[in-house]
Amino acid sequence: MRMRSRKKLFIATAIIEVGAGLSLVSVPAVAMWLLLGVREPSLEALIMGRIGGAGLLAIGVACWLARDDRGSRSQRGLLWGMLVYNVGACAVLAYVGSMLPTVGVALWPGVVLHAVMTTWCAVNLRTISPVDN
Repeated sequence: MRMRSRKKLFIATAIIEVGAGLSLVSVPAVAMWLLLGVREPSLEALIMGRIGGAGLLAIGVACWLARDDRGSRSQRGLLWGMLVYNVGACAVLAYVGSMLPTVGVALWPGVVLHAVMTTWCAVNLRTISPVDN
């Protein structure tokens, strides 16, 4: 059962992050408007958005490829990386939402999504048995 939950986590992460990554790489201005409410981001923000999008694509691809690893050390390492990423994304988005006068319609749902993914990662890390290592 633990393995099925872990596989579902990796598949869900792959789908979410590839989608987010593709949107940031291809139309970063739309992603920034939806998340931050910024209507005309600077050229520098668009460049950084595209770089971030490439990173999200990499996370998505890594999760897709690791979905069947059945508790390998590399899968455990990827779980830790996903946990750190989701904690950071949740914290940054929540901070932005509480500090900016206006936010996009996707910001708070993004906070909730990353909080759920953080919990899912933590549960999966906690349930890895010594046999899985």
